[in-house]
Amino acid sequence: MKLSTSYTLKSVAVLTATVLFLAGFMSKEKESDFVSIFDGKTLDGWEYNPVYWSVKDGAIVGEITPETILKANTFIIWKGGELGDFELKVDYWISEKGNSGVQYRSDRFTEVPYALRGYQADIDGGNRYTGQNYEERKRTTLAYRGQKTRITSQPDSITEVRGYVERNAWKGLNLVEELGDREELGNLIKKGDWNSIHLVIKGNVMKHYVNGVLMSEVHDEDAKNRMLSGLMGFQVHVGPPMKVMFKNIQLKKM
Repeated sequence: MKLSTSYTLKSVAVLTATVLFLAGFMSKEKESDFVSIFDGKTLDGWEYNPVYWSVKDGAIVGEITPETILKANTFIIWKGGELGDFELKVDYWISEKGNSGVQYRSDRFTEVPYALRGYQADIDGGNRYTGQNYEERKRTTLAYRGQKTRITSQPDSITEVRGYVERNAWKGLNLVEELGDREELGNLIKKGDWNSIHLVIKGNVMKHYVNGVLMSEVHDEDAKNRMLSGLMGFQVHVGPPMKVMFKNIQLKKM
């Protein structure tokens, strides 16, 4: 049976509208899995040193002033429990000389108040390191921006006790693939403006996106040193006076 042109066009239109509706519904349903973990007004639900952390203009603010120079990195720690597999979306702004990061799957470094040890999505005002995966007080750089890496098993644990030189001598980091030119990827990050970070953390695979672009990916096969769950927080790094701000903090547990 031959269908009329008008009937065919109507069928296509109905099918297209149905597909678009379902795609929109699924997208909204997926986005609804994210929950806000910052109310934009208070730091309820967070543990922090009030000398360095506050809320201003709907954002969590970490700041070092000439009168409050740090001797050790300090963190604001989410009190919602340990995270295993998750996604995190957050907007950030950082001053030119700022150094910060999103800390996750971390444990407490008890020798220093409000300190964490573990994976970090690095952030800095000069965009030299933003997007890389840096492990605070452990194995240091796990992937520079623009790298997909595989971390192989090590014979023992690597911790702060061993010292900086010895920690950086480990041979477990293996480059798997270049995700892009480090400088070109850095040019996608806006200096002195708001940017967005999206972390996708599942199993032993950790992906860091900035402004929607994959900046680093780590496959951690080092069973003695990796963490499959832990605490999450934000960092203010030792150094000159600086400011970092975080807002629109959305979390999805998987």
